Amino acid sequence: MSQRVKVISGDYDFLKSEKFLKVVFKFNDVKFEKKNLTEEEFITKRMEEIEKSKGKEEAEKWKADWEYTKQNTFPDKFLESWNKNTDIKASTKFERTKYTLIVEPKWIHVGFFMPFSSDVALLNSRLTFVETDNPDHVLMVVEGIKAKGDNGFGVPNHNYRVAECYAKTSKMLALKVNFYTKKK
Repeated sequence: MSQRVKVISGDYDFLKSEKFLKVVFKFNDVKFEKKNLTEEEFITKRMEEIEKSKGKEEAEKWKADWEYTKQNTFPDKFLESWNKNTDIKASTKFERTKYTLIVEPKWIHVGFFMPFSSDVALLNSRLTFVETDNPDHVLMVVEGIKAKGDNGFGVPNHNYRVAECYAKTSKMLALKVNFYTKKK
């Protein structure tokens, strides 16, 4: 199955006259790799791998980078791609918008990189549009399916490869938003 976004419920009509969209990033109950590891299990496994090959200090650096990337780079890449691909401007800093998009990863495969071979990162996500003043009122739910995180040449950093998945998901969704909101 190739990378795509699929509407689970609702439609794009409510976005037709919108200029701004608030975005909230959540990182709960995400699973990792084929074994569906929890985030805690994933971090422990990854730190053990790094510590074994590069030492405890490098493992700690990776963990700090993971937390930073999760809190900053993932959202930044998503928003940058969104704002490049649609006229509806999105930000986490908007206070007053009619609608909010909640971005939640559901499954992540970090892939791997070697000079002559690599395995792309993959991301499955849930993208939920709600009314900002009434978040229980869900307008549309979209599933991001197998967004690929790679630039064609391989991305050595696991965390950055996953960030590219966020950018790809955002682009796929933004292009759909543009298509359906510009229809007559």
